[in-house]
Amino acid sequence: MGILISILITFLVIILVLYLINMLPIDGRAKQIVRIIVIIIGVLSLLKYLAVY
Repeated sequence: MGILISILITFLVIILVLYLINMLPIDGRAKQIVRIIVIIIGVLSLLKYLAVY
């Protein structure tokens, strides 16, 4: 049950960070790069919780 809660919290943090990135007053190319970095870090975190990585 603890793993499920950790995965859910990680997923919610990723969604929140992506939302906050959209609110930043930077150009589209920089936003896209930051979004990709956040998604990669989030996927690696989720894989860590699933004991794959």
